Amino acid sequence: MSEYATYEKAMHPEDITRLFVERSNAGDAAGVAALYEEDAVMAYPPGELTVGREAIRVLWEGVLSHRPRFEQEAPLPTLLSDGIALTSTPPNDGAGARAQVVRRQADGSWLRLLDQPEFATVAAPDPSA
Repeated sequence: MSEYATYEKAMHPEDITRLFVERSNAGDAAGVAALYEEDAVMAYPPGELTVGREAIRVLWEGVLSHRPRFEQEAPLPTLLSDGIALTSTPPNDGAGARAQVVRRQADGSWLRLLDQPEFATVAAPDPSA
């Protein structure tokens, strides 16, 4: 049995954000990694990809060692189709947007497959230029 199997499962796509905040604020990198599929891809740190649950766990160990504090963010409506969902939140810090693709597992729970935790806000082109 995997060490990740002991964690509470996300039974709805939107549960993942709540569990992420709870586990991050507890400093639990393995708990955060348990929210991802084995071969998940995370676009973080900015400009890089972190691939695989174990790499994501190692990344979060480093991030959480600085004791950041995360707040729940109001989710945007979830888009759902045939066991795949797109979840997103507008960050409280105004940093653009966050988006995740999650997939229903055989036991009915949901895990992140793709995670884009930060989108840089891009200025609109100046039409007068």
